[in-house]
Formats: sequence, C-alpha cells, structure tokens
Amino acid sequence: MIVPEYWAEASERMVGQKTSRTIKRFGWSDVSQKEAQQHAQQRVADAIAEIKRGEMPPFTEPRVPYNGADGLPIREEIIDRRGNEVLTRNAYGALCLNTPDVLFADVDFTQSSGCGVYLATFAISFVAWFAVSVQMDMANAFFVVGLLAMLTAGLLGGLIETIRKRIQGTPQTRARKRIESFANSHPEWKMRLYETPMGFRVLVTHKTFDPRGTEALDFFERIHADPVYVRMCFNQNCFRARVSPKPWRVGLSEHLKPRPGVWPIAEERLPARRAWVKRYDEARQQHSSCRYVTSLGNGRACREATEVQRWHDELSAANQDWPIA
Repeated sequence: MIVPEYWAEASERMVGQKTSRTIKRFGWSDVSQKEAQQHAQQRVADAIAEIKRGEMPPFTEPRVPYNGADGLPIREEIIDRRGNEVLTRNAYGALCLNTPDVLFADVDFTQSSGCGVYLATFAISFVAWFAVSVQMDMANAFFVVGLLAMLTAGLLGGLIETIRKRIQGTPQTRARKRIESFANSHPEWKMRLYETPMGFRVLVTHKTFDPRGTEALDFFERIHADPVYVRMCFNQNCFRARVSPKPWRVGLSEHLKPRPGVWPIAEERLPARRAWVKRYDEARQQHSSCRYVTSLGNGRACREATEVQRWHDELSAANQDWPIA
C-alpha cells in the first residue's frame, strides 16, 4: 500500500519521424516535493525508453483518486497516520481508513428486481390467453390478450416473488447467512460484523492478511464481497473502509470543492475546500458510517487488528445509536 504525501507531474515531448507525442507521468514521495518531481521525471524517462524498445505504454496517466490497474498509488489528502494505517479524504469528501494488512470486506445487499419472473409469467399468460381468444373467436384479440396477460403477470409475478422471498429470505438475511456460514466453518477466525447503509462490513481481527493473497480472495468469494471493492483491494494492495458519512446522506447536496476532488489541489483553491469540509463536519455530527452488530468466531484478536478496530470504531461512531449514513 502506498499513500504518498507529495505529488508531482513531469512531461517531455518525444519527436518521431512522422509524429510527435507528449509523454506525461506522475511522481510521488513521502519525503519531499523535490523527490516527487524527480520521481515523475524518472518515470517519464522510463516510459520513453519503453517506447524506443517498441513497447506501447500509455502516453499519459489519468488524474484520478486511485487507479491501481495502472500501478498508481491512492491519490487522496492524508488526514492522519497511525503506524501503517492512513486516514484519507476521498474524492467526494468522506474519510477513509486505509490499511495494508487488516482485512475489511464490504458486502452489499443485492436486490432482485423480479423482472425475469414477470417477463416469464407475461409470456406464459399471453400464450394461454391467446389460445382462449382463438377458441372464443374474439375481436381485437391481440389488444385484449395483451391486457389480460399484463394483469395476470402482475398478479402471478407478485405471488411468485412473495413466495420466493419467504423461502430464500431477504437480501439482508441471505448476506448474513453467508457470513455466518463462513464463520461456522472457520471457528479459528475472529470477525466483527457491522451494518452499513447498503449492506454489511466485516472486520477480521485474528490475524493480518495479504490483500492479494489467496486466503483473502477466497474469503471475499465465499461471502460475496462487493466486486468493485475486491478489485480495489487487489489493485491498491490494501484494505479500506469508509469511516465518515457520505455527504448527500447527511443533507449536504453540494459537491466537495473544488471539483474534481483529486489531491493535490492548487494553493489558491484550498480555502474553498476547507469551507466545504467545515460544512460537511457540521452536517455529519451524530451520524455513523456503520454500526457494530456482533462478533463471530472463536479466534483471538491480534494486536495489529485490535488497534485498527479501535481506531475504526472511533472514527465511524460504530458503537453509537445514531443514524447510519
């Protein structure tokens, strides 16, 4: 995991026999702005060398908060550090806890729209009603059949969906059963379960993990972790948890200033950003980003994970009986 303090950009015009292109690269450092600039220049030189060898690297890199697929570190404002863990402000203004080895997992409640059920019942109903209309020699058969099929599909589709939900359970019930099933089959693990606005968050505390290791990836697969989150963990080589509310969930409709919120920003634009952060901090008072539900497994929490858990619970107000945002 890399979350640099300093960022820079370098460019160089590469002139060929037929065309010329500008090569741009970012550089970063935890030491100084000068070192970040040197790193950017070195990466430009490396890219030009690749092109001369006949390789085809991208000419420029996107200015985005994190783009691990291209090997770029997390590009967010650093708010605080505790050991290896880093607290950052993401592109829309919320605070995120980044850790290289303490396993967090996000599990979203997947809602079934039931479209397949309604389409199937409509098709079956249409065929059935059309057969009846032929027997009765009805006038305007297609219009009447279509209307009857829609009404039938609505009634039957709703009934089938109700029965399915009673048998399978709600998305929340199914998600929790998957997590609990994993815990039951791995009693040596220790996990903390949190409720989020759209699902569950799981914090594993009995040991540390490699974000790209098979053990973490298997855990993600078994509990059906959010695929976007899984890709982020692998690409950025870290785990991550949002620990403050999303702005729009606490009534703050305006976006983080200035836009886009990719760090760093120009010095003259910092006052607008600080003013937005002040309004956001006021709006998010007495709101949690998640709520602690229960602990699972018989394992013993390790020191590294316990320290992260305490910081996470403090930042997210997980033990407060406040609205989750």
